[in-house]
Amino acid sequence: MVVIGGGEQRASDGTGILERFVDLSGGPRARIVVITTASGEPRRVESEYLEVFDALGVEHVCALRLEDREQANSAHARGVLTAATGVFFAGGDQFRIAAVLGGTRVDSLLHARVRDGLVLAGTSAGAAMMSSTMVLGGEGVGVNTGSVRTGPGMEFLPRLLIDMHFAERGRLTRLLSAVANFPHELGVGIDEDTALVVEGERFEVIGSGSVTMVDAGPANHVEVLAGPHGPIGIIGARLHVLPAGYTFELNDREPCIVRTGDGADGGRTAS
Repeated sequence: MVVIGGGEQRASDGTGILERFVDLSGGPRARIVVITTASGEPRRVESEYLEVFDALGVEHVCALRLEDREQANSAHARGVLTAATGVFFAGGDQFRIAAVLGGTRVDSLLHARVRDGLVLAGTSAGAAMMSSTMVLGGEGVGVNTGSVRTGPGMEFLPRLLIDMHFAERGRLTRLLSAVANFPHELGVGIDEDTALVVEGERFEVIGSGSVTMVDAGPANHVEVLAGPHGPIGIIGARLHVLPAGYTFELNDREPCIVRTGDGADGGRTAS
C-alpha cells in the first residue's frame, strides 16, 4: 500500500510518489483504477489523475465512479477492480468513502485483492480512510477531547491511525488527542508530498517531507477526561520523526535509524 499525506508532486523525473505507485503496480503494463468517491468534483479530479498516469506511461488507466452504494455493489465495479493491478483513491472527504463503500461488495473485494497483492494507494482522504479508526476532523489548538473527531474507517491498515497534511496544517495536537483515545493504535502524521510504502510488516518513508509517529504503547499514564473539551494527559509516550529512507517495523513498533554516510556519494546507510 502507498499512503500519501496529500499534495503529492506530479513530476515525471523518476523520483515521485506516484511513479513509485506505478512501478509497484506493474510499470507501463499496470492496470490502474482511479476512484474519486471522496471528491466533490469527481469529473475534474478523475481527469487530472488520468492525465498524470498516462504521462507516466501507464497503458491501461481508467476511472471507476462510485457515488452510491448501488454502484459499489455492482457487477461492473467488481469486474473493473478484479482486472486492476493498482487502485488509487483521490482526496476529499474520507467520511464519504466509508459511507459509500463500507461493507459493500467493492469493500470486500478490495480487502481480498490487497491480500493477494493488489497495490492500493490513497492521498489525503484516500489515506485517512485506510485506518480502522479514521480521523474525520478537528482543528483545536490544545490536546483535548475537542481537538479531534473520529469514526470507523475501512481497516486496510488496522494498527495505524493516519492523519494527513500534517506539518502544513499543524496537526500534532490533533494526532496526540486521537492516540490518547485509541492508545493501541500507532498515530501516523504524514506531511504533504510524503508517503508510506507498506509491505508486509514494514513501511518505508518516501517523498520530500517526514512522517511523525506517536506511540502511546509505552506510556505509563493516559488520561482522557469527559466533556466537550476535556483535558488529556499522556506520560511516557514515544514520538518519532522519520524522513525519506527511514523504515518502521510494525510488529516491534520500532523505527530503523538511517544515518548519512561519510563516503563521497553522501549516501545513507541503515543501522
